[in-house]
Amino acid sequence: MLKSKLAVAVVAALAFGCASTYAGNVQAGDSTNVAQDAPSTSQSASGTSSDDTSKKVRKLETVSVTGSLIPQTQVETSKPIITITAKQLKDRGFTSVADALQAGTFATGSVVGPNYSGGFTQSAKTLSFFGLDPSYTKYLIDGLPMGDFPALYNGSEAFNNLASIPLEMIDHIDILPGGQSSIYGSDAIAGVVNIVLKKTLDAPVVDVRFGWHTGGGGADRRVYAADGFTWGKLNVVAGIQYESIEPIWNFDRSLTRQYFTQGTSPATASRDYLVLSETKLANAYYSPNDLNPGVGCSAVTGQFGGTEQLHNRRGRGEYCGSLYSPGYATQANKQNTVNFYTHATYDLNSNVQFYETLLYTYDQQKYSPGANFLFWNSPIFYDPKLDDYVLAQHAFSPEEAGGFQHIMNNNVENSVYLSLGAKGNFGESNWGYDVTFNHSEDHLQARGFQRWTTAINNYFGKILGPNQGLDPYGGGFPTYEPDYKAFFTPISRSDFRSFTGFTEAYSKTWDNMLRTQVTNASLFSLPGGDAGIAAVIEGGNQGWNYSPDDRTLSGETYQVTDVAGAGHRSRYAGTVEFNAPLFKMLTADVSGRYDGYNVAGGSIGHATYNIGLEFRPFGDLLLLRGSYGTAFKAPTLPDEFQGPSGYYNSVTDYYNCAKLGYTVGNIANCPGQLSSEQFFGQQSGNAKLQPIVAKTFSLGFVLSPFEGFSLKSDYYHYNIRNEVQVQSFDFLAQTEANCRLGVFDATSPSCQEAMAKVIRSGTALGPGLLPPITQILTPKVNVAREYLNALLTEVDYVHDIGAYGSISMKTSWSDILTHRQQLLPGDPFINLLRSPYYSTEFKSRVDGSIGWLSPTQAWGVTVYGIRDGASPNYLATIANNYTTPGTGTLPPWIRYNITASYSPIKNLAITFEIDNVFNKMPPLDRSYPGTEGAPFNSLNYDVNGREFLIEATYKFSNNK
Repeated sequence: MLKSKLAVAVVAALAFGCASTYAGNVQAGDSTNVAQDAPSTSQSASGTSSDDTSKKVRKLETVSVTGSLIPQTQVETSKPIITITAKQLKDRGFTSVADALQAGTFATGSVVGPNYSGGFTQSAKTLSFFGLDPSYTKYLIDGLPMGDFPALYNGSEAFNNLASIPLEMIDHIDILPGGQSSIYGSDAIAGVVNIVLKKTLDAPVVDVRFGWHTGGGGADRRVYAADGFTWGKLNVVAGIQYESIEPIWNFDRSLTRQYFTQGTSPATASRDYLVLSETKLANAYYSPNDLNPGVGCSAVTGQFGGTEQLHNRRGRGEYCGSLYSPGYATQANKQNTVNFYTHATYDLNSNVQFYETLLYTYDQQKYSPGANFLFWNSPIFYDPKLDDYVLAQHAFSPEEAGGFQHIMNNNVENSVYLSLGAKGNFGESNWGYDVTFNHSEDHLQARGFQRWTTAINNYFGKILGPNQGLDPYGGGFPTYEPDYKAFFTPISRSDFRSFTGFTEAYSKTWDNMLRTQVTNASLFSLPGGDAGIAAVIEGGNQGWNYSPDDRTLSGETYQVTDVAGAGHRSRYAGTVEFNAPLFKMLTADVSGRYDGYNVAGGSIGHATYNIGLEFRPFGDLLLLRGSYGTAFKAPTLPDEFQGPSGYYNSVTDYYNCAKLGYTVGNIANCPGQLSSEQFFGQQSGNAKLQPIVAKTFSLGFVLSPFEGFSLKSDYYHYNIRNEVQVQSFDFLAQTEANCRLGVFDATSPSCQEAMAKVIRSGTALGPGLLPPITQILTPKVNVAREYLNALLTEVDYVHDIGAYGSISMKTSWSDILTHRQQLLPGDPFINLLRSPYYSTEFKSRVDGSIGWLSPTQAWGVTVYGIRDGASPNYLATIANNYTTPGTGTLPPWIRYNITASYSPIKNLAITFEIDNVFNKMPPLDRSYPGTEGAPFNSLNYDVNGREFLIEATYKFSNNK
């Protein structure tokens, strides 16, 4: 009997890639399901006593799981885990780690990505657990923390980048929803994602993949090669992956190549050559035919691919513009990535194993935010010929720039993850140890295309002509007589180059940690089995430095500024976990941790705990589980050290628009500068920020009535306090308007804050109107609270159909039951599921796959589908309700992938896949106005469309 169990254990170890035989050889959080062998002894199997045999069998059945430090006898514990295997990544048609995680039913929140033009981190990808803040998720590589991305999400938050993690080097990914700070420390509020890299290879492998999109753009080429080597006690696995992806431009897709033609207003061309009256509310545009008699727009009709022409915007007047200028922004980045990976072990003796893991990534991404971010505006000036105060505007065309593909922003990231350690057992005891030094660093060079303030103003100053003094009406504005013929003339490439160029920003993060863990999975016996204990002590330091080009802070870049800041801190933590099988049916797991940070001459600390229970009334048939605990997120280094940093943007003047009769239904028609007031925003870090704290619990069950089938369902509750809030400038402007209009109580805390942070200056814009918005302040403070309840259900079924092979089915479903947030103390709680201005998250998501594998495993087919639930339409996000006429929800978005594989010979596998088989675009949202060039919510949807991929994998015969 013992020999058969040993054989089963060995087979299991090989199947799951076990690299060695020590009870302590799986790092904390590495959920590879490996069989754990006992420490080596001088006794043979046949000479082992019955008590020793029982003891060894128990150890052989233990596995390590994400979320626990102690090897256990059950894979399903009190903490629900979602696992995505390497096979599932390929079978479901995922082309990257980011795609796989963002498609998870737990990732229902809206996030900024590469298709969000003008965003702070267009070269990065992240996700949101159940609509919670992306920074509330802890990311691990082999159970140890992943380094932060150097640039800041939304210009203010530290986060992790998933865009360049090598797909072929992944063994599996574990996702653990719920607060997990008692094991993993800061950031593990929403959940934990543990990316487990490959540790063994059964043969050298070469993999080649090529993909293309039916709509054009996005061609994907990838090559991967890996091998494993053994020299005596040394085992090494090494792999390298190269991937090149071409950009997708908006002009590659019908929905984004021009201004929206099916919206609430006619398609409205971009205002590329515009002279705007600052006094007229109607017919405010001066016609090019009047300003440039006999020529008008005819001199510029070759711009934007020959689409530039005279346009008339109803109620505003005539100007030169193009319906197709939105097409010159990228929807998906151009990307070149190289990954290099090694994992090595050296067995010094029967009780000591040294190990190493290295992952290096080079990632270059290029993108274009488009013509909307490449323009010149004159100051408001008095034109004596027009006897009016006017503003002139020119948006630059691809022809003037020499092609937007030549002026793309270019981000280059170099990241290193290194782990060095030793693990084993203390002599013949049950105590194991693991000592690890972990180092990560990430360097980012961001090369941004800029307009130089002095040079561009000097160039257009020649067109404006000499300043003739202040206006005659006492407004304090300069007087110019522009050369409108020159204004309505394309700029030569040499002139364009004279006032444009590139800036270089450098940023980096680094993290060092020394970690010591001791574990005993058989501390003493209880009625239900052996009690286990683990203890961890760790300490280290981390740093962040963002050094922008000095010109972006001194005003030398035209209407562009940047973030700046730097800081470092030391940290330490201690963790204890105790697992107790109290009875055969009942197991308890208790963990506690204390984290401390020393920063800027001060210190902060926080303690967390977790209690989990597993109840198995019918053995493996049914598991009832639950856990309750606390979690926290320490202020990040950018939270503390981000210097006062400004930004330029435009915002709708909701108050003045409302006074003129333009509200939710027709806000797009608000005239003149009121619809797009230029302002200067400023935000900064706060060294006095306190940790964000949370209480979380989960309740659920696992039902396994027969072999190959399991049903899992878990309920999650989050109660988060002390959140750091950086309010949206648009939200502040809208709140300020509602407070002044009497919609909100002007004496409330939110109103008082909004009216203090939205700064107006200058002269009133008209009778009964206020001066324009010129500045908005958005510092960080600990003020917000958040509650969330979610349900996550998963069904797995595998069935052998004999001579016809086997089928496998897997589906999961999530539903956000409640999501409420209080932005400031004293404010009412916002129902985020019914307040679309504040949140556009999906309430529900369903995905599933069905696969067939032939008896010989030579053939296989998998169909995967994902359904994103309803989301608010554009007007609903403006009105913040679903009752105003025109507001509503969009229908679910459903996509399918299909993957087919065939092995013509033993060592070769050919895979063909189609992603988004039916080329489903985002749900059509007719509530967008015709002034919108990308009429879909880019935080939820993309227009990448159908992609074909063909892949060949060859494994060489292994004679070693």
